Amino acid sequence: MPILSFTLRTATGQNLQKLSFNARLKNLPIVSVGLGLLISRAVTVSDGLKQRVVTAIILLIALIALTLFTRPFIFAAVVAVIVALAAWEWAAFVGIEGIALRGSYTLALFVMLMAAASISGFSGSADTSISYQVVLILGLGLLWWCIAAFLLIGYPENSAAWNNKFKISLMGLLALVPTWTGLVALKYALPSGYLVLGVVIMVAGVDIGAYFVGRFLGARPLAPRLSPNKTWEGVLGGLVTCCAVSALLLLGAHRYLFELRPPQVSILLLSCAITTLFAVVGDLLESMLKRNSNLKDSGSALPGHGGILDRIDALLAVTPSSVIIMMLTLDQVH
Repeated sequence: MPILSFTLRTATGQNLQKLSFNARLKNLPIVSVGLGLLISRAVTVSDGLKQRVVTAIILLIALIALTLFTRPFIFAAVVAVIVALAAWEWAAFVGIEGIALRGSYTLALFVMLMAAASISGFSGSADTSISYQVVLILGLGLLWWCIAAFLLIGYPENSAAWNNKFKISLMGLLALVPTWTGLVALKYALPSGYLVLGVVIMVAGVDIGAYFVGRFLGARPLAPRLSPNKTWEGVLGGLVTCCAVSALLLLGAHRYLFELRPPQVSILLLSCAITTLFAVVGDLLESMLKRNSNLKDSGSALPGHGGILDRIDALLAVTPSSVIIMMLTLDQVH
């Protein structure tokens, strides 16, 4: 039984605005490339940073193409591949070595994704509803991330608890499966991809704000035993940036997609605090797992950035809570 459905505005003028908005979105990849080239030429940077920028531009183009210009079924399949690659990297945290064993762990993840798809009622075509089964899967993921937050507080005194292979294996499944389910559910609910892109942009806002504010204004360490470079000032910067980005996203959604009432806007803006909190938890959790495994990066799939998990650690932690809040808040959109 669906708990969330979207009906877009049908007034002629608003439809024209929406078409114009979509046309401008199609130019985003071109704009991204142009900005990247201008920045790379205008700024003298090291080869490592240039590689990082080039990879970031490619990822941005791929993200826009995947979220906005693919059908829900294709989106689900591609994200499943990305999540499977992340599971392959997670196996290193567990201490699983060898292609056969890592492949077995990745296969187990695929089986769980198929089960989640079946339980959630995802079909081959777009469905403008999100079921209670999706909420249950997301709730399980949210519960895990709440437990992870408390466990991180006790590190490194409780480090022995993080060395159990079965526990770390289960953690990976609880982190990856709900994320896939939540993102795919949003894509099916609104096939244009705006909701999915909104979640990703919010997480990116936290990361960018935290990085720059922490780098230039950071003074008080957040978790020196886990990640010495993270500061409380950086967290505040991430929160402010997340709120600013969310305000712009909500303004665009209200103008072009569906009507938002003041209480809904207020709840979604206040949820930025939860988004920031879980983004930090996801980042710290991966830092802890890498520290326990004596790894600098989770992998090498993304030149200049490390592995898949190095880029989606915050998204993994944020998705369950963000999607649940969106579903409950937008339930009355007509």
